Amino acid sequence: MALAPHARFTDRRHGDLRIDGDPAALAARRAALHPAPWTWLRQEHGDRVVVVTRPGEHAGAAADAAVTTTAGAPIAVHTADCAPVLLVGDGAVGVAHAGWRGLVAGVVEATAATMADLGHPPRAATLGGCIRARCYEFGEADLARVAARYGPGVAATTAWGTPALDVAAAVRAACDRLGVPLDDLGICTACSGDHHSHRARADRGRQALVAWLAEAGPDPDPVPGVPVPRSADE
Repeated sequence: MALAPHARFTDRRHGDLRIDGDPAALAARRAALHPAPWTWLRQEHGDRVVVVTRPGEHAGAAADAAVTTTAGAPIAVHTADCAPVLLVGDGAVGVAHAGWRGLVAGVVEATAATMADLGHPPRAATLGGCIRARCYEFGEADLARVAARYGPGVAATTAWGTPALDVAAAVRAACDRLGVPLDDLGICTACSGDHHSHRARADRGRQALVAWLAEAGPDPDPVPGVPVPRSADE
């Protein structure tokens, strides 16, 4: 039976999913999204990727991305302004936590390379909610570092006229270089009252991107940019 990708980009309606929250509440919120043990990460703004072969493997690992080809093994990253990036291949899913340091380190490319090494290169990507350039004032020296990797298109201006980083443009540049089409959900965490934002509101809460593989069948809550799996009878 073919395995199909499933994923959720959570928001406040799903509750606070930060890893240091109330353990019982966190477990219940995770189970509502997927009942199997999650692979969650202690994110370091780097490019380390873990490969998950069973539910909950590498839970708490120091890494910023995870990949699986195993059915029923949910993998997750957590964000408040950084970019959650979903990568989908035939028989594989990957999730990446892409802040500006992780982008400079090449976390999106490292996730794609890991999927390719497993024989399942990504064919599509989706960018969830992250802080957008109009709200993301950024130091010129660090902006130059991101631009050195992804080009001048990552440099932007805030709504009040100061230098800004366009995180979404950097993610798109990474995907373009990989030849992977990107669907951007277009959500700004700083502007959205439905999302946590550390930079705009000093929120402690986190949303999650959680993804998994399951036997092909209709997904009641499909992810934009990811083809809806169809049953063999359709």
